[in-house]
Amino acid sequence: MSANVFIILAIVVYLVGMILIGYRHSKGTSTSSDFYLGGRKLGPIVAAMSTEASDMSAYLLMGVPGLALFCGVAEAGWTAIGLAAGTYLNWLIVARRLRTYSERVDAITVPDFLSRRFRDNTKLIEIVGALVIIIFFVPYTASGFVACGKLFNTMFGWSYVPTMIISAIVIVAYCTMGGFMAASITSLIQSLVMTFALIVVLIFGINSAGGWDAVMANAKTVPGYLDFFASTNIEATSAGSYGGITILSTLAWGLGYFGMPHVLIHFMAAKNDKMIPVSRRIATIWVVVSLGVAVIIGIVGYGMVNAGVIQGFGSSSEAESILVRAAGVMAQKNFFFAIIAGIILAGILSATMSTADVQLLAAASGITQNLLQDVCGLKLDDKKNLLIARLGVICIAIIAVFFALNPNSSIFRVVSFAWAGFGATFGPVMLFALFWKRCNKYGAIAGMLSGAVMIFVWKFGVRPLGGAWDIYELLPAFIVSCIFIVIVSLATKAPEDEIVKEFESV
Repeated sequence: MSANVFIILAIVVYLVGMILIGYRHSKGTSTSSDFYLGGRKLGPIVAAMSTEASDMSAYLLMGVPGLALFCGVAEAGWTAIGLAAGTYLNWLIVARRLRTYSERVDAITVPDFLSRRFRDNTKLIEIVGALVIIIFFVPYTASGFVACGKLFNTMFGWSYVPTMIISAIVIVAYCTMGGFMAASITSLIQSLVMTFALIVVLIFGINSAGGWDAVMANAKTVPGYLDFFASTNIEATSAGSYGGITILSTLAWGLGYFGMPHVLIHFMAAKNDKMIPVSRRIATIWVVVSLGVAVIIGIVGYGMVNAGVIQGFGSSSEAESILVRAAGVMAQKNFFFAIIAGIILAGILSATMSTADVQLLAAASGITQNLLQDVCGLKLDDKKNLLIARLGVICIAIIAVFFALNPNSSIFRVVSFAWAGFGATFGPVMLFALFWKRCNKYGAIAGMLSGAVMIFVWKFGVRPLGGAWDIYELLPAFIVSCIFIVIVSLATKAPEDEIVKEFESV
């Protein structure tokens, strides 16, 4: 039998399993709270692993290794350090307080929490929050669909668009049936598959490249390839400088965590606040190990190219298929390795699906829960509410599919921009909402608007100037948002006593 048959069999078993999990949890989903927040029933292990699996999207198994392979360790390495630090700090200072506070105000989405926290009767916080979620989650989700299409196109030569659409249909299927709980359980399983894929490819890659010494020898032939303070790529004849401002800019990825809706809702869905420390330890260890391995796989991948095991790459976008090509080589050995290759490919699908599903839920909640119900005042019973929620997921998925029709977009770059958008819009206001009682609704609105606007201004107006201005847009936008929150809050009326007392009790 052909190796492809065993690979496809492994992938089909995995996909069917995801759909069955969605069907299983559809029976326990009867309200919008169940659909969007799983009834706040996540245990410590599920909360930790589903949070990080939904965070570590296709850029973990494709974006980071591809960037490290083509450009060396600097950008990928500092990004990984920033993400690991951000993960730990988010669990440490935000998770427990948000879990308690969100239950106190009975909120089931991030915009809903901020609106209720500040008693925003204008509904501007929910409107801005919902629009930002929709605007940035559509391309973010689309990047996941792109990863699925690239996978099957690279591995089997299948047409990109049909396979991308089929992958999207599977994600939508279990997501619409089981909602957040199905997404969380599948994410737990997906995190394990992702871990398996990373470890197997690392071991196989080192062996096929001629051993660790050969890998290092090849890497050292590229100027600045292993230098955390050098800017280069595998086609460069000399290395540039990766200086302090650029490093700070790259580390700013970690700031994004404070504003990621698909991460924050996992904190809100935890069974109780006492389990948060256990989840924090599990999540941090997994993130540090998985990101470290992803960067090393990129370096090993270059060794595989030089050893003639896999073909070379002409760009970082092309290099994102490193795990796919490694799996293809492995599959040619025998049927056992073909099945292993199938599991590796399922791991790439896992990385994509574990993020896309919860992003679809968050985007749909922005339309159905925040805009239609809270802002427009649409009143529905539980059955109709669930129907609207599921239709919202389908609509967002259809729009994301159209964005994903271009297979040449870089997963890392798309995720980078969306990450900045969420981080600057929600991150500062979330921190001030949880830790500064003088912050009011006017400051919150000003912070969200200024952060969202500055992302576009810096990305398309300032950063192209280059030089000292070439800073990841999240950092300046985050700072600007913080400044607006403080100045506007102090310049306007202090929060009512009711809000202050609630803050102090939490």
